Amino acid sequence: MELSNDTARQMFTRLREQTAHMRYGFGRRPMLVNVDLQNAYTQVGKYVTAYETDPRQTEYVNTLAALARAKGLPVYWTYVAFRDDGLDCGVFGTRDDTPDSLQNIKRGSDRAALDARLKIMPGDHVVNKLMPSAFHETNLQSLMTFLKCDTLIVTGGSTSGCVRATVVDGLSRGYRVIVPEECVADLHESPHFANLYDMHKKYADVLPVQKVKEYYEKLSDT
Repeated sequence: MELSNDTARQMFTRLREQTAHMRYGFGRRPMLVNVDLQNAYTQVGKYVTAYETDPRQTEYVNTLAALARAKGLPVYWTYVAFRDDGLDCGVFGTRDDTPDSLQNIKRGSDRAALDARLKIMPGDHVVNKLMPSAFHETNLQSLMTFLKCDTLIVTGGSTSGCVRATVVDGLSRGYRVIVPEECVADLHESPHFANLYDMHKKYADVLPVQKVKEYYEKLSDT
């Protein structure tokens, strides 16, 4: 078998354009889950681990959140942060102890704070998670069950890390999973598009954010 020399971006673009590619589709009631849109990752130039993404990412996320609230639908934000000694990272935090490392995102720090451009409202759910997936030892699963949500819409980052982990866990729990392409980001375009390709091929529908906006707009108020 001859291996392709296409870039990850080209592979994803070709897959997305295949009309025969089966979609999971939208369900009846979505939960918008915004993963780790915090300063440690979104403040380009201020911190080392800054995303490369659509410059309107936070604007798009705010738009989706506003549409969800207008329909009486839930909005869920996560951020990653650990206690001062970093021991609640477990083995996940043992690979690096440099100042910009994961286990050095301390609770209450600027790096832990959600990006100030985000419009977070009192009725939203804001959760400190400790592991990659937004499902791991959080109340996300129980909320989705209680609120009768059948669809997971995932924004945030990184595409290859916490977004992908949340997407795979969502599909594994029987949810339809949607990823608005302009609303997720990574450190570099290679892992970003490689994981968009992989998620769209197996675990989710990766769609333009406009399609997700149209879906929310057509939903009945709840």
